[in-house]
Amino acid sequence: MKLLMEKTKFTLLFLVTCCYFISLFPSSLEAEDEITPPQTISGNQTLVSPSQNFELGFFSPGNSTHIYLGIWYKRIPDQTVIWIANRDNPLVNSGGSLTFSGDGKLILLSHTGSVAWSSNSSGPAKNPVAQLLDSGNFVLKDYGNERFLWESFDYPSDTLIPGMKLGWNFKTGLNRLLTSWKTTSDPSPGEYTYSVDPRGLPQLFLHKRNKQVFRSGPWYGQQFKGDPVLSANPVFKPIFVFDSDEVSYSYETKDTIISRFVLSQSGLIQHFSWNDQHSSWFSEFSIQGDRCDDYGLCGAYGSCYINTSPVCKCLKGFEPKLPQEWERSEWSDGCVRKNTEVCSNGDAFQQFTGMKLPDAAEFRTNYSISIDHCEKECSKNCSCVAYANLDINASGKGCIAWFGNLFDIREVSVNGQDFYLRVAASEIGKNIEGSNADGSKRKKLILFPVAASVTSTIIVSTLWLIIKKCRRNGAKQTGSQFSVGRVRSERNEFELPMFKIAMIEAATGNFSSYNKIGEGGFGPVYKGQLPSGQEVAAKRLSESSGQGLQEFKNEVILISQLQHRNLVKLLGCCIDGEDKILIYEYMPNGSLDSLLFDETKRSVLSWEKRLDIIIGIARGVLYLHRDSRLRIIHRDLKASNVLLDSEMNPKISDFGMARMFGGDQTEAKTKRVVGTYGYMAPEYAIDGHFSFKSDVYSFGVLLLELLSGKKNKGFVHPDHKLNLLGHAWKVWNEERALEVMDPFVGKKFPTCEALRCIKVGLSCVQEFPEDRPTMSSVVLMLESESVLIPQPGRPGLYSERFFSQTNSSSNAPLNSASNHTTATSLEGR
Repeated sequence: MKLLMEKTKFTLLFLVTCCYFISLFPSSLEAEDEITPPQTISGNQTLVSPSQNFELGFFSPGNSTHIYLGIWYKRIPDQTVIWIANRDNPLVNSGGSLTFSGDGKLILLSHTGSVAWSSNSSGPAKNPVAQLLDSGNFVLKDYGNERFLWESFDYPSDTLIPGMKLGWNFKTGLNRLLTSWKTTSDPSPGEYTYSVDPRGLPQLFLHKRNKQVFRSGPWYGQQFKGDPVLSANPVFKPIFVFDSDEVSYSYETKDTIISRFVLSQSGLIQHFSWNDQHSSWFSEFSIQGDRCDDYGLCGAYGSCYINTSPVCKCLKGFEPKLPQEWERSEWSDGCVRKNTEVCSNGDAFQQFTGMKLPDAAEFRTNYSISIDHCEKECSKNCSCVAYANLDINASGKGCIAWFGNLFDIREVSVNGQDFYLRVAASEIGKNIEGSNADGSKRKKLILFPVAASVTSTIIVSTLWLIIKKCRRNGAKQTGSQFSVGRVRSERNEFELPMFKIAMIEAATGNFSSYNKIGEGGFGPVYKGQLPSGQEVAAKRLSESSGQGLQEFKNEVILISQLQHRNLVKLLGCCIDGEDKILIYEYMPNGSLDSLLFDETKRSVLSWEKRLDIIIGIARGVLYLHRDSRLRIIHRDLKASNVLLDSEMNPKISDFGMARMFGGDQTEAKTKRVVGTYGYMAPEYAIDGHFSFKSDVYSFGVLLLELLSGKKNKGFVHPDHKLNLLGHAWKVWNEERALEVMDPFVGKKFPTCEALRCIKVGLSCVQEFPEDRPTMSSVVLMLESESVLIPQPGRPGLYSERFFSQTNSSSNAPLNSASNHTTATSLEGR
């Protein structure tokens, strides 16, 4: 008996021990593709789709301690989450369980028993069954009934995958839309949403809070007109449903391609496909292609064309509402009619071809009438400003008519469409199509005889010569804020506001030392205020400057033709005798170096602000390298040349050293090396070779400085004589990379984000240019956790002893009070 009791105790102890060890390991439910009451999912349990494509369970994103219920790709090594249940209400520092409520709904319970999330099903279920389908859709239904009571595809997060829809269900009032994450470690709803506008003209809109920032253009037949990237391609096929039940956008992939659309925290909509060979996500394209995709960039009746400079122009028959603002490249106020007497003295419709159809506050659609009938109806109503064919159902019929101001118009190279704009008859010249009496035909209108045309040409030419002479004379007088000057170079000709010296002297208190905000190689910089109240920064070329007229012209020519939210805006210039002055927008928060390297100030640069600044600078450099009409190498990218506006948005400045590349040119050589020690790439500093990869190197230095709060040049460490780059490389190899981080940031940053940024920075400063990534890859690596970053190699110029301590002045930042070292040749000056 005693022996039996001992055996029993041993058996019980063995079972308890086994149960304990089993509980330590993750487990999957026995029924991998469904759960039914009283089953639950908790802890490390997961629900797997039948074909093992997707997995549902609990996870914590990035460095977060919060716990979420989500769905991710099971076969992809880096966890890529496509859906989250409780993104608004995470489980804090404890697990939870997914189970069923009394009426058959799915509920997520915290460890205290409170409901963190509910499926909000359409009806009660007597015998509920929850399944994770092969499509990635998590569904709830009643056993024996194939109708879904609830499905995760109806509630997208930031990701759209094949089979998932964006748009409205008119029967239920459900609106399916994408919402960005706040950060890579916080999946709660961010600032951006991407959704279908159902108001009669099906199109996709991106909003930042309540502001429209992007519009796809309308769905037309089998594609979005004016948006070529959303057309069918070898990777995917778009599907648009527009009927009495719903209006929705979805897509399907071809073959076995794994793909997804993602709305990033910064508002970028990207399409990725999985590359098995490289085991990484590959970015196929971004929905937003260039600056003309910014909603309403050119204002009312303004049209954007990315291949011209400036990119905005008024439609025929219209002129800028505020000409002076237009000359400063401020187009948001748009255009107004030259002749407002439409309908009173007869009118006609001007045809515009190859366009992205405009947007308006009010429009009307009719899918049963022809384009000729559409013209007739618009002609009868003086409030109708334009019309177009709208063949959404591929029936050959359909009409849209706009009422009120037209916005967001652009010329496109492919997938454009025609629309017809009402203009006064006096604005229609030769060879322009109008409407005839019955509206059934369009014919050429010849409004002026040949003789009158010749006479008009002579008169206009004479007036132009008179105006030109008056402008020359007016430049010597005071009284007006500015006149329009013309600056010429061998490659460029453009118009730029030319401020008068008296105006600049009055604005800056006669260049008072009290208004002086910086000084460098170019000369002093002064804060000023124009009579309009606008604050400006006046950068004055000094007689003792190492730079001269060539650098002055270079900056004027280049920056006047560049328009990007992360580039400083040039408002105008002044040339008066020996005085040469550049007028910029004023940056209230000064230059980046004035905060970053100041022990008393840099605490205001939180991790979030630093990351925003890094990404903003990267986008600005990418615009210079790839997206601007001019392909430009900055050659002097550094902390003092990055300015911060009132919202701490970074603006790249100082283009005096910049060089423009044309065609297929990728590199050049110079005997005159210009730039700043500590930021110059080795091939440039030593051999005079510069390329786009030279700027990538400078960006990498700047990135590591932002992370560390330390300057690369002059960096001191008690254990070695390396500069910041060498130190970062050393601790990275020793797996102590986080020692690079600025103590002022403390531990208030996601570890994964910081390590990713350090790795990107080290990749950019590698010794050989061919090893460094392009700026497009840099932006992608910074904004997407799913992009694989290769292991970086040794940095170039990782020891400060490579150069002598020669000091020369640099271009002054617009809002900096400190001097910086710049080399204009290897020997210095």
